Amino acid sequence: MPLALHRLAPLCVPAVALVILSSCSSEPAGPAKGTPAFYWQAAGESYKLGDPMKTVENLDRIMATDNEYVAKALPWALVLTSGMASGYAELADDYEAGARANQSDPTAFRRPVSDYRGYANRLSLSFAEHAAKLDKLQGDSVPMAFGYPVGTAAPVAALTKVAGGIVLSAPEADAAQKRAIERGVLLAACRLSGAPEDTAKTESILKDPDAKVSRSAVVVGVAQTLYDESALYGPDKLDDPEKVTLFCDRAQALLKSVPESKESKELSAKLEKVLKKAKKS
Repeated sequence: MPLALHRLAPLCVPAVALVILSSCSSEPAGPAKGTPAFYWQAAGESYKLGDPMKTVENLDRIMATDNEYVAKALPWALVLTSGMASGYAELADDYEAGARANQSDPTAFRRPVSDYRGYANRLSLSFAEHAAKLDKLQGDSVPMAFGYPVGTAAPVAALTKVAGGIVLSAPEADAAQKRAIERGVLLAACRLSGAPEDTAKTESILKDPDAKVSRSAVVVGVAQTLYDESALYGPDKLDDPEKVTLFCDRAQALLKSVPESKESKELSAKLEKVLKKAKKS
């Protein structure tokens, strides 16, 4: 090979690389960082990775402003915050039962009770804040554009051991926590889809990427959840009558925004009973 060509040959490789890089850079870019579209995409990715807390963080960023994604972000956030709150509340209750059952080593159960109730409290308050925004959703239907959650609705077997006073190993405890959260989110999706505890029906609804549920069903489901979460603030748990009143008042206000049904009438009666008791405290 002539000397001049020999010296030029290596320069051809970077030139080809530049062409390749140039062609790659012409591909469509993703949503701009910090935009609602960016956080919606991030929420979908964290959801697929099994990180509901990170998903909620991304959804909260969407709902910080008025934009086209809020209508889809709000129902999703309601499902996740209430589902996680329910999972942590269940964990706390089972560990509390374990502390009573295991008289020789109750301390192994008391710390988780405190931690899990703390998580349930924060998530329940977040849910209540999101519930107050339901009036922003227009129309007679609500989008449920997040897909069918993972997990099963069956009780967590390991928590039966916990409630019986058996101390789990660290890996067992972590697995039980994960299962309880998944179960809570799945049951929350069922409730807000208008199919309480009916996983088959919920799956048939949520398999559609453009799934929608009647506004009345969602509102009643949210009101029922607020009623259930108010128990966390009862005298035998966090003992906060003001929050009991807050949750039940918010649930009552929601029920007044939809046509009366058998379910809403029964729930309204339960709310009245709890409110009367809370006001006497």
